[in-house]
Amino acid sequence: MNAKQTIEAGKAILGIEFGSTRIKAVLIDEDNKPIAQGSHEWENQLVDGLWTYSTEAIWYGLQDCYAELRKDVQKQYDCEIETLAAIGFSAMMHGYMAFNEKQEILVPFRTWRNTNTGKAAAELSKLFNYNIPLRWSISHLYEAILDNEEHVSDIKYLTTLAGYVHWQVTGQFVLGVGDASGMIPVDPNTKTYDATMVKKFDELIAPKGFSWKLLDILPKSLNAGENAGFLTPEGAKKLDVSGHLKAGIPVCPPEGDAGTGMVATNAVKQRTGNVSAGTSSFSMIVLEKELSKPYEPIDLVTTPDGSLVAMVHCNNCTSDINAWVGLFKEYQQLLGVPVDMNELYGKLFNKALEGDADCGGLMAYNYVSGEPVTGLQEGRPMFVRSANDKFNLANFMRAHLYGAIGVLKIGNDILLKEENVKVDRITGHGGYFKTAGVGQRMLAAALNSPISVMETAGEGGAWGIALLAGYAVNNPNKLSLADYLEEVVFAGNTGVSIAPTAEDVAGFNKYIENYKAGLAIEQAAVENKK
Repeated sequence: MNAKQTIEAGKAILGIEFGSTRIKAVLIDEDNKPIAQGSHEWENQLVDGLWTYSTEAIWYGLQDCYAELRKDVQKQYDCEIETLAAIGFSAMMHGYMAFNEKQEILVPFRTWRNTNTGKAAAELSKLFNYNIPLRWSISHLYEAILDNEEHVSDIKYLTTLAGYVHWQVTGQFVLGVGDASGMIPVDPNTKTYDATMVKKFDELIAPKGFSWKLLDILPKSLNAGENAGFLTPEGAKKLDVSGHLKAGIPVCPPEGDAGTGMVATNAVKQRTGNVSAGTSSFSMIVLEKELSKPYEPIDLVTTPDGSLVAMVHCNNCTSDINAWVGLFKEYQQLLGVPVDMNELYGKLFNKALEGDADCGGLMAYNYVSGEPVTGLQEGRPMFVRSANDKFNLANFMRAHLYGAIGVLKIGNDILLKEENVKVDRITGHGGYFKTAGVGQRMLAAALNSPISVMETAGEGGAWGIALLAGYAVNNPNKLSLADYLEEVVFAGNTGVSIAPTAEDVAGFNKYIENYKAGLAIEQAAVENKK
């Protein structure tokens, strides 16, 4: 069938992902190829000192994104989406969405970006002997308990953004195991919440006398491919306000953006990994065995089918680069030169390849917000140089491209050098890799590993969750998720690979030593409220 026939026959599959700055919808055909898309730009708000998105913004954004997808389908194929083979929802991971018995949100959604949970995360990490990051749902919950927030006693449901949207459109209070593993750790053997840690948490909070225990309020954890419910009539209206979309469509387990990134880069098999680099960045390496001990910069989550993954999550990546490119755009406009943003990014990124391997001594800290891996509670974007450094455009751009993945390198050095984790393939995706060959070369230097990028890298997590939705309904041979991706979706395609050069690796290592030494400058800026 061609794309129009696929849509009209109800065989297309829809994936929608809520990213930090954009909600994206991707429609795929039976061969897993994107055939239409829609998007909606949005921004988090700082309310009472905490980063949030309102529930109104969530639903308006979803509806606008879907409406844009409908428009794209009408424009390309002159037809209407009436039904679909499957749908999947994913979103930025973790954070805190707590609801009462009436399904009313008790406090504004607290996103992954908040770093107010330091005390809770530290206490839980010690209690569990397991690294519990600041952004995980259990950290937010326990911090609210420590802070004696009144709403905690009224909690009936606690979920993530992906879990919330799925719940409201299907009536099923569930989560994909990958997203669930960022609420409280998951046992890779049982593929559900770690029973020992759940018991320890319940004992810890017992003196508070809440009417609930932890498992009472958490969503049920589901593996990729399991039945996670169907679009209800109310859910269909919430998604498609035009009223064309019919109820009854299967919806796969909701996942976090880390899981969909792994799927979109064919990195769910052991000894594979991926790096997602956009507003934030994170690397995911699927482990063969558990690490020898907990490390604060390394989170242990799971793939959407429950394999253990070492995750290095960085709160900041490309936002500071985008701000500088915006400045160059203003300069062009000042000169009366028409601006094509794709051309501007391309020229500036490629200019970085002409820079010195160590950026001539220049350094960039991209900390728009705090950065737990390097111990910064708040962020101050900074560009740093001394009078004797080689200050030119090539080094300036290279320093910012290095700076965008500096924290990622620090975290991965623990895995690759201290734990001797073996990786056969690392695949990059996200805006950092949009200019062909540039971000890829920088990351190869940072990790001293070949980096692959696929043509589909730009499709990102919305395509990844669409693939998971397809896996749930189009897998007659009952293949494992890793085999399904390898054999059915990617058919052996591993993308274009760039290997690191000795000069680039040595240059990045020199840069990162200067970078680590200069963290005191960043800390001083935060402490002095500058």
